[in-house]
Amino acid sequence: MADEAKAKGNAAFAAGNFTDAINHFTEAINLAPTNHVLYSNRSAAYASLGKYSDALSDAQKTVDLKPDWAKGYSRLGAAHSGLHHYDDAVSAYKKGLEIDPNNEGLKSGLADAQSAQARSRGPAVPPSPFGDAFSGPEMWTKLTADASTRGYLQQPDFVNMMKDIQKNPSNLNLYLKDQRVMQALGVLLGVKLSTRMPEEDDEMPEASTERKRPAETEHVKEEKRPEPEPEPEPMEVPEEEKEIKEKKAKAQKEKEAGNAAYKKKDFETAIQHYTKAIELDDGDISFITNRAAVYLEMGKYEECIKDCDTAVERGRELRSDYKMIARALTRKGTALAKLAKSSKDFEVAIEVFQKALTEHRNPDTLKKLNEAEKAKKELEQQEYFNPQIADEEREKGNQFFKEMKYPEAVKHYTESIKRNPKDPKAYSNRAACYTKLAALPEGLKDAEKCIELDPTFVKGYTRKGAVQFFMKEYEKALKTYQEGLKLDPQNQELLDGVKRCVEQINKASRGDLTPEELKERQAKGMQDPEIQNILTDPVMRQVLSDFQENPKAAQEHMKNPLVMDKIQKLINAGIVQVR
Repeated sequence: MADEAKAKGNAAFAAGNFTDAINHFTEAINLAPTNHVLYSNRSAAYASLGKYSDALSDAQKTVDLKPDWAKGYSRLGAAHSGLHHYDDAVSAYKKGLEIDPNNEGLKSGLADAQSAQARSRGPAVPPSPFGDAFSGPEMWTKLTADASTRGYLQQPDFVNMMKDIQKNPSNLNLYLKDQRVMQALGVLLGVKLSTRMPEEDDEMPEASTERKRPAETEHVKEEKRPEPEPEPEPMEVPEEEKEIKEKKAKAQKEKEAGNAAYKKKDFETAIQHYTKAIELDDGDISFITNRAAVYLEMGKYEECIKDCDTAVERGRELRSDYKMIARALTRKGTALAKLAKSSKDFEVAIEVFQKALTEHRNPDTLKKLNEAEKAKKELEQQEYFNPQIADEEREKGNQFFKEMKYPEAVKHYTESIKRNPKDPKAYSNRAACYTKLAALPEGLKDAEKCIELDPTFVKGYTRKGAVQFFMKEYEKALKTYQEGLKLDPQNQELLDGVKRCVEQINKASRGDLTPEELKERQAKGMQDPEIQNILTDPVMRQVLSDFQENPKAAQEHMKNPLVMDKIQKLINAGIVQVR
């Protein structure tokens, strides 16, 4: 069934129907959750729809399941590139090339990622003569703290000018005529700049006009020497800025005290210190995220979530490091997962973890996301559990089976299993349906699950033996039937199965197989690991040589039951023929 869903997914992908492809691959994953190829294919479909976070999750799952598969790293690199995580993308492609150095797809992906990485960093900007005055969130903090510039932050044109200057400080020259920019520059540099602009009725002297004093005559044409400019007054640091610096220093000390209390598990004291730090300096969201961590340890999940929301909102206002934003989101997701009581509750936590990963891909966050998804799936199964409905669905399946409508029967047996995954009867009945539909691998899997759930359920052995017989694995089928007979020695279905297997095994021993049957059996036998081991065993190779060339030695070998058991296996597989 998984292969069928996978084939449908591949067809939909090839046709450009990526949403349908995702649905089919998801169905296949539910049937075969450890198949790395299915996660890889779904990752490609997500990427085609621009859902790079989902693509990243599937790509990481692919690599986790199959770390030595180069294509998984190709998917991982593509997802990182889509999220603009170019450093991670380059790393993923390089890991893939370590496994498969000649893979053209990985080489091409690496080249594209490195190119995008270089573009994202942009050309080097010459150092600003104003140092770091315009860099980072500190610029906005200073402008907000100063009463003379606080009001300008409500004016969009001023904010846009400051953003442009922050992006490229050399653009400052474009805005020096704006009184507000000059005022802001003074605040950032810690100096008082004259920002008075001439009023409309002020007269400005023209460059070519020279006023003369009345005492001067037209004959006096002495050139006036420019008067020396007055020396600038010494700069003074505004009191407000001094106060802000002092508060920041005190806030850091409170944070350090909070960290020390946290390490000692003195959570109440840690809360007090972090709260004081927040009151002193609201421009550092690490104080808020630290307090959220304490609330998380104390089991006060609602308070933790509230702090995390505040940290994210404030962090975006201050343009804080994306890693800090991701940390706040991860802690919020952890708190939500702790509060979750249903599968729906986990959906919210999963969404928050995914948002955190878009900010910064952190292994701890990814681990928590996987744990939340696993817990959600388990809860869904528990919520869906209903033995009564399971029995009703199984009976519907039985009715369709009697009517030889096997696909419909499979559908109802599958629903029965979802409603009660511990019922061996539903697996046994579905195995019978799969056998009728010639879906032998799926039938064998269901029969083995049936025996696993209830090793005393005899019907499970008849189902498994029948599947193995149809797969022409007669020795394995015989062994399965014999195990069932230990539980019910008089079971006619098991006895008939033994009889059929013995007939087929003896047919090979007598050499009564047709050339087509012999060829088919030999091909199947060569795929059996046990047969391969016998043929590569140096001792058995000598034994086989003696049977052909040294009759006396062959007679001695026939006295060894272990050797004869292996010879019989080779005969049954059609590898050795008795004439």
